[in-house]
Amino acid sequence: MTTRRTVLLLGAASMLAACGHDEVPAMMKPLPVPSVSPPPVTKLRSVADWTNVFLQSWDYQLQNSLPLSRSADSWDHYDLSYSVDSCVAMFRATGEGRYLDRALRFVENVAAAARPSNSLPHSSFHDKYLGWASAKNGEDGDEVPLYESYFWRYGTALLVAMREARVQSDRYRRLLDFAEAQVFEKWYSRGPQDTVYRDVTHLSAHWALIALNLAQVTTDAGRKARYLEVAGNFDKRMRGQLRRNPVQPTAYFWDDTWGSAKRPGQDVSHGNGVMAYVTEARARGNAWTGADMTGFSSLLTRVIWPGGATYRGYVDGSGADNGWFSDGFVKVGRYDAAAQMRLDSHRVVNDQFAGNMALNARILRKEGP
Repeated sequence: MTTRRTVLLLGAASMLAACGHDEVPAMMKPLPVPSVSPPPVTKLRSVADWTNVFLQSWDYQLQNSLPLSRSADSWDHYDLSYSVDSCVAMFRATGEGRYLDRALRFVENVAAAARPSNSLPHSSFHDKYLGWASAKNGEDGDEVPLYESYFWRYGTALLVAMREARVQSDRYRRLLDFAEAQVFEKWYSRGPQDTVYRDVTHLSAHWALIALNLAQVTTDAGRKARYLEVAGNFDKRMRGQLRRNPVQPTAYFWDDTWGSAKRPGQDVSHGNGVMAYVTEARARGNAWTGADMTGFSSLLTRVIWPGGATYRGYVDGSGADNGWFSDGFVKVGRYDAAAQMRLDSHRVVNDQFAGNMALNARILRKEGP
């Protein structure tokens, strides 16, 4: 399991526990999830409430993240991605330029740290593209598609936010050109089956989110068709992966290995990556429905987090985890006020969680710009 940066403002983490693998019955098909009547949204915490929480770590975020953004090691960008997502969410929630400025600074620094592949001594590629090597987390100086996709799903989300806010400056255009050529085109040209269409759900979801974002901002019709193809292929595969949850019939279940339906299924930590995609895709197309969001919300509130400080490690409700929902599951709150109200009381909170809760609140309460 990969590591992740979590600044716990309001809680403590628990250890992960392993569990066995049992088959999910073959007759469990993707479920038609019934709608749930949400509680009155007037009781939800506001954008301002969550902005105040976010700003508690404002100075710490810059101190911790600025050196990561200047690093030429892509593992550091993996960690940095959480800060970029938090600032983009805060910009979308409030419209305040300081959040956009910080996210833009981080992403521009990462782009500036890229070097020609043929100048990286231990690269497996040595081609015309720019990139980053990693000597951390067990890598040996090679270029790593996971680390780049993990970061650039939020680097490209910044471009979408800028376009929607009509902030299309020279800085925007330079980053768009960079992301299209030096991230997506680069890895797709190196072999999409090995680098983009990955063998597990969450790795594939990172590239699907990059493709979804770039499809919103590209000016090239050919590239847009490719992006939509990648995102659409993920939608079809992921929908075929979903099953009725074996412990809660209103919730979804899936295994992380394509074609498998074995329990315990997807681990919650990496399942955040799937949720980061589907929650954004719901807002930008017809592949994911309100009923789907209810099924994922039920998974969070009835299976993964049944109450209190009990957090499950896997989507079948087994194992234990630390309640880290900041990178994906938190985002179901923007579609379900009942889930948002539960999340309002969550005790494991960092800047990414707070930023996305502010965005959820804006969407649900129709606050902000």
